[in-house]
Amino acid sequence: MRRLNLVLFAVVTVLMTAMTAFAQTAAADHAVDNNAGLKAIAAGVGFAIAVVGGALGQSRIGAAACEGAARNPGAAPKIQVMMILGLALIESLVLFALLVVFAKIN
Repeated sequence: MRRLNLVLFAVVTVLMTAMTAFAQTAAADHAVDNNAGLKAIAAGVGFAIAVVGGALGQSRIGAAACEGAARNPGAAPKIQVMMILGLALIESLVLFALLVVFAKIN
């Protein structure tokens, strides 16, 4: 019985997804994007994930640089240069994600 319910739900799901494909209009002159809102939401969620990842990476770099400078104060200038380089690279990845978001929305 349980297997029959699973097959029934799978068939109904496939049939329901097929209905949207048959509901499309054939007129090519109507270039209306009905998924603009969904694209904006997906782009916002994707960019939020990129920002959270960048923030976590930057916080770990900052913590590691502080710990390294505390353990070896003589190497602090070299550590600071490497930290700033790492922060710039992470921030460039986040800005690249923002660029991709704007390119995909339009």
